[in-house]
This record gives sequence, C-alpha cells and structure tokens, in this order.
Amino acid sequence: MATIDHVGLCTSDFRASTELFTRSFELLGYTGDVYEGTGFLEWNDFAIGPVEPDRPATRNLHVGFAATSHEQIDNWWRELTDAGYRDDGAPGRRPEYSAGYYGAFIRDPDGNSIEAVMHENSDPATGVIDHLWVRVRDLGATRRFYEAVAPAVGMRVGERPARLAVIADTGTISFVEGPPTENLHLAFGVADRETVGAFHVAGLEAGGVDNGAPGERPVYHEGYFGAYVRDPEGNNIEAVFHDR
Repeated sequence: MATIDHVGLCTSDFRASTELFTRSFELLGYTGDVYEGTGFLEWNDFAIGPVEPDRPATRNLHVGFAATSHEQIDNWWRELTDAGYRDDGAPGRRPEYSAGYYGAFIRDPDGNSIEAVMHENSDPATGVIDHLWVRVRDLGATRRFYEAVAPAVGMRVGERPARLAVIADTGTISFVEGPPTENLHLAFGVADRETVGAFHVAGLEAGGVDNGAPGERPVYHEGYFGAYVRDPEGNNIEAVFHDR
C-alpha cells in the first residue's frame, strides 16, 4: 500500500509558520532531522514553503499530527495557546470520531486547523501526519477521481456518511463538502516507477489535469521519480518513487 509521502503547505508568513511548526514538533517529541531545501522546510512527511506568484497560501486544511500521550497533547495545546496561537478546540476526548480518540486544536497563521491527536490506530513512528481533512466543493467529482487514483497506487477507499476516506499505510485523508481547501500539495509514496505512471494515467482518465508527466526530478534528489495531476478542486496531487 502507498504512504502519505509528504504534504506541502504554502504559507503567507513563512517566518511565523516556521516558528509555529518548529515549536509544535518540539512539543510532540519529534527527534528527526529538519530538511531545509530551496525555499522550504520539511519535517519527515510535512513541509512548508513561502507563497510565490504561482503558489498562493494553503487555506481551509485540517492536519492532525500524531502524539504519544494525553499529557503531551495537553501541554502542546497549553503552550501554543499561551504563546498566542488561536484556540480551535481544547484537549479532550472526541468519541464521535472513534473510540479512544483524544485531541486538541489550534489555528496556524493562515487559519488552517492544526491538531495533536492520539487514538487506537495512531502511530508517530510512521510519520508526523496522522490524518488530513480536505474540504471540497463537489464531493461527487472528488469521489470519482480518488476512486480511480487510490487503487492505482495501492490505497483503499472507505465510504462514510457524507465523506470519502482514502486510507494509506501511514494515515488517512478524508474529503468532505464545505469551504474548499485551497493550494494543497499531497504526495503519495509508491514502490516503483510503473505505479507512478499508473497514477498519472488514472488521474487524467478520472478528470484530473496534467501538472507534470512521469519523470525524474533530480532537483529534489537523484532518483526522485514523480508525476503530478491536479484533482477536481485544483490541488496538486503527486505519486513519487524515491529510487535511491
């Protein structure tokens, strides 16, 4: 099955977002390297970069980061709200999501909803991202696209009331109707170049728009092989094979 390889956000205030996410991951016990690329920062499977003329700010996204204890979540929320970040939900159980679900929420400088979460299936060892919620204008068109793309890369699709869930080895992406998520970059990690090509074909046949044919992108690293399709909402969706 594919993974959530990385999620990229464009930020209107790169310095402020860097301060927030650096402190957020410190509080969540992240011990990995922070990769600094050309104009972006990456913590394992989560990256931020500044807005550019062709890359506006990412908005209306919800991203949940995996935590290891209720106490860690409580401290994460308390320290960040004390530092002036906007509260979006105090620490507590959310049984409406799943049994054992415990989370807390703030807003980042662009208004995106950021969560620290722990539940029966959360595993920080698989990456910092536990789940994404993406809002869309047309759930029907989104469903047709991801029902084609998900099996092409080895993901499962789960139907739930009023939403579509795409299930990867390392987390879930849920799509619901609402004020649309804008300018999201979402990359699926796959096992070979052939799967990258199958993703590209499936995405175009399901109504996506070509945003980069399968090929090597050595600007990222030697052996980086990816393809890009814009989904029906215009978000940049990628399949990537890290042929190292």
